[in-house]
Order: sequence, then C-alpha cells, then structure tokens
Amino acid sequence: MFLEQINNTGDIKKIPQSKYNILAQEIREFLIDKISVTGGHLASNLGAVELTMALHLALNLPKDKIIWDVGHQAYTHKILTGRKDKFDTLRQFGGLSGFPKRCESDTDCFDTGHSSNSISAGLGMVKARDLAGDDYAVVSVIGDGSLTGGLAYEALNNASKLDTNFIIILNDNEMSISESVGGMRKYLNNVRTAQGYLTLKEDVFAQVGNNHKVVESIRRAKNSFKQLFVPGMVFENLGITYLGPVDGHDVASLEKTIKEARKVKKAVMIHVMTKKGKGYGPAERHPARFHGTEPFIVENGLPRNPRTTSNYQDIFSTVMCKLGARDEKVVAITAAMADGTGLKRFRNIYPDRFIDAGIAEEHAVSYAAGMAAGGYRPVFAVYSSFLQRAYDQILEDVCLQKLPVVFAIDRAGLVGSDGETHQGIFDVAFLSSMPNMHIMAPKNKWELSDMLKYAVTFDGPTAIRYPRGNAYDGLKEFRAPIEMGKCEPIYEEKDICLLAVGCMVKIGEEVREILHSKGLKCSLVNARFVKPIDTDYIHAAAADHKLLVTMEENVASGGYGEKVRDYVDEERLDVGVLNIAIPDEFVTHGSVDRLRKELGIDAQSIADRIMQEIHR
Repeated sequence: MFLEQINNTGDIKKIPQSKYNILAQEIREFLIDKISVTGGHLASNLGAVELTMALHLALNLPKDKIIWDVGHQAYTHKILTGRKDKFDTLRQFGGLSGFPKRCESDTDCFDTGHSSNSISAGLGMVKARDLAGDDYAVVSVIGDGSLTGGLAYEALNNASKLDTNFIIILNDNEMSISESVGGMRKYLNNVRTAQGYLTLKEDVFAQVGNNHKVVESIRRAKNSFKQLFVPGMVFENLGITYLGPVDGHDVASLEKTIKEARKVKKAVMIHVMTKKGKGYGPAERHPARFHGTEPFIVENGLPRNPRTTSNYQDIFSTVMCKLGARDEKVVAITAAMADGTGLKRFRNIYPDRFIDAGIAEEHAVSYAAGMAAGGYRPVFAVYSSFLQRAYDQILEDVCLQKLPVVFAIDRAGLVGSDGETHQGIFDVAFLSSMPNMHIMAPKNKWELSDMLKYAVTFDGPTAIRYPRGNAYDGLKEFRAPIEMGKCEPIYEEKDICLLAVGCMVKIGEEVREILHSKGLKCSLVNARFVKPIDTDYIHAAAADHKLLVTMEENVASGGYGEKVRDYVDEERLDVGVLNIAIPDEFVTHGSVDRLRKELGIDAQSIADRIMQEIHR
C-alpha cells in the first residue's frame, strides 16, 4: 500500500514513478470508500487524482501555491497534505471541510467554494509575490464549466499583460455540475479533436531533438501552425501561452508540463483533459448525480438511504411543467443547475423555453430581465448562496424597472455539510434592501405550489425561498389563497405569538407543543411574506399577546424579525419582541439538525429562550 506511506506534505515525492498508477488507484479506492459513508463530491475528485499528484510532484508545497476553483475537487490534495486520517469526519460538524480552508492547512492558500474566481485570486497572489520579491509558483486550477463565468474572462484579460510566471490549469472534463454549455464548450471541443496539430507537433519536436536553432525557429512559427490546425486559439490570441491538451491521467506527462510552464515568464494555460468520475463505473456513467452525492452503496452506487418522500425540488419541477403547459410566456432559466434545481423535466418538455446560462448568475438575471421586458414570465431557479453573486443585476436590471422576474431560491436556509460558502442564509437580508422586491417563503409543499402560481401572474419582481431536502406535507388543511403581504394565522390563542417564516413553521409547531406542556397559550402564524410584512396583523397581534416571537432561518441583520421589531418600535406598540434568527456570522459545515441546535434555532432551544424571556 503506497498510500500508507503518505502522511505529510511532500511524501508523494518518495514514491517511485513506476508506482504512480498504483497510488492513483489506491487514492480512488480510498475516496470511494470514505465518501460512500460521509457523502461529498465524488465525481470531480475521482477525475482530478493524477492532476493533483502531478501538482504535488512538480511543486514545492506549502511554499508554492495552488488555488482550486470552487475547491470541490481538492480531496486528493487533502490526502497528500497530512489529512488522510481525518476523512471519516469529512463534512461532519467539527470535522474536515469539503473545501480548501486556510485554517485547516498551510497548503490551502485560499478559501474557495464558489466558481470562476481562481484566476483572479491567483493574479492577486502573483502580484503579492512579485511586490515582495519572492519566487514561489502560483497555480490556479479551473474547470471548463467555470469558464462559463464572466469573472474568469475578466481575469484572463488581466492575465494577458503579465511579464511574470503564472500557471493556469484548465481541468477539462466537459462538465460543470451538469454538462457544460455555450460557445467555450464548442471551442474546447474543437481543441480536443485537433489531433492533426497535436500529432504534427509531437512528431516534429521528436525529429529535431536538441537542435536549439531549429527548435527556436519552430517556436516562432508555432502560432501559424496553431491558427491553421486549432480554430480560434483564443488563449494565445489573448497573450496567454497555451500548452496542451495534455492527458490528465498521465502523471509523468503532467508533471513534466507543469515544470516546463514554471519557466515561462508570462501567464501559461495548461489544458488538461480528464474524465469526471474516472475509476468508478456509476460515477463515470452519471457524473452529475455523483457530483455532490449522499452516502451510497459502493457495489451499485445506489443511495444508502433512498428518499421515500418528495423534496421541494420535485414540487418545483412538477409545478413548472404545469405552468409551462398553461402559459407559453413562462420560461425557465438556470445557471448550470438544471438537475439540481429540478428543471430537467421542463427542459425536456419545453426546450425552446429553457435557458441554461452556464455558471453565470449575473448574466442569467440580466437575461431574465430582458425576457421580462419583452413580455415573457421568466423564472430563474438558483441556489440561495449562488444568487448573491448577481446582487447588482437584481437591483438595477430587475427591481429598478419593476420587471416580473420570479426568483425561485433553492437551498434557502441551512444546507448543512457544504459549510460556509453554501449556507443560504443571506438572501432575505440582501433582497429585502431592494425597492420593489417581494419575498415569500412557503410553509409546506402545497404552499410552494400556490406561491409559484401566484408569482408568475404578479406584475413585479418576486422571490420564493425554500429549503433543501424533503418537502413538509403537514398543515395541508391550512391553504388560504395567497394575497400580497398577508400572513396566514394557523392557531390563534393568547399570551405568545409565534411568527414563523417558511421551514420554521414546522419547528413552530414543535415549539407550541413544548409551551403548551408548560401551560402557556400560543398562537402560530405563517408569515408567508418576508417583504412586505403584514403590519395589520402585527398591530392586531400586539393587542392580544404579551410577546411576539419571530422565527427565521436567515441571519438576523436585515431579516424578518428586524422588520417586525422596527415596526413595533415605530408604532410604539405595547408588546415584547423576541427575534429568533441565525447570528450574523458564517455557519460551518455539519448536519442541519446539529447546526440548528448549535445556533439555538431548534424547537427546544427556542422554547427555552421564550421561557427565559417571559420570566425576566
């Protein structure tokens, strides 16, 4: 077992070159075994094993720096840097993060989690290196899917002016989370199939050997060769030296190419071809499903705990298809997340009204605004933590013009194991600051359906935020029509009024039961609208209750509770207000239940805080 010999950074350099293939296989077996229990990003990591090995062989870590775009493919990097024994805790509370973390290792030089920023961060690190007079290597590893993001092109434009070494590795597996889309995909396909150029280059250089004069002449003419055989040569035309494509599963070739790139005094792009899911049949056949997987059975790839109930993405998918059938003006937009958001069925049924913008949330929002201005009803399905990258476009292109764009905000609230960069806990705060925006949150799957149907008919910007996971199907007897800015009283009593937002309604039921057991009367209200809040109901509730308790799975600053408190203060209402929300801080990885308890927003913690409040 060669993997047993790797316990610290640099240990891979002790492994004989003839054994690299064996080590790669051992690493894959290790990843499959561990992730099958903990869950995590499998397919992307299986595809990057040899690339990561080559980086560690060619570079000197931690002096040299590797910036992983997104960072979901850095598991092998963690294995090779002394964290192998912690993989049983991967993505668990208090355990190993699923992404690079500077606090975790000095070989993690930049915290990542979102797409398309690695080249920008790398350029910044290169500038810092040169200003300090240092000589370490800086390598940004970016996937072809991430090249659909505009930030990457802003950075490439900047990188073209460099007169110092900077290495960009394009990890090309023809995928982002789903299959890559757009013009860059077509361009890279052309490069991949340009075997005539690649074969010619290899044959010519093999013949001339060490004849430096001939080699230099050929180097001066290489751009002409490339223009003839490789259409576009986008990167060379930008002023970035292009090397490749290189077999991403040949460690020796990768190591050699990286060392050669290190000698170039400008930006260099190494185009590496890899196979997502390599070495594990189910992941090779279904790379999207094994991008971020729940625990699974190794023998067949099936989930260890298969779902027995529908989730919110299923409900969204079904309702969108029905809306598409009823109204030809309804269109669906996603940013490379057709599978994850539940739009795959809509895409299959209405391909002309489905738009995948790639990993480009800013573009997707402005695209939606243009469609809305053209008379259509766009629904942009997006994860909460990804939507924040389009703040300016939502504000300027949608809200300013009062355009009827629907934001279907998936994974709102705590998402758990992916940690700080993926928790959907800021959308209420930043959307609430925008004039003309209207924000809803369903208590159950039935209300998600009703809200979506309402939103596509509303003449203005709307956002519907709903959580990850199984859809709550309780309280289905409470299904009052949706009315702008109006809440839904569920149980009305005295003493305490629980004003719960979205998924917190279910927790509110549990809190109410606990308070009842202590002899307290308690109303439960489904807030429905985070913006605008139902001031009429709050005014009336203040007269009938001693304490208003707001409950939300969002940061406190800018949240629903803050709005209720501000209204009570402005109107000088004679009632106490207790805000239950997530503290204004980043939330680490762990199960949702564990995180709720740690944050004090689980039912028992909330009930305890209420008891403390009323007995003060």
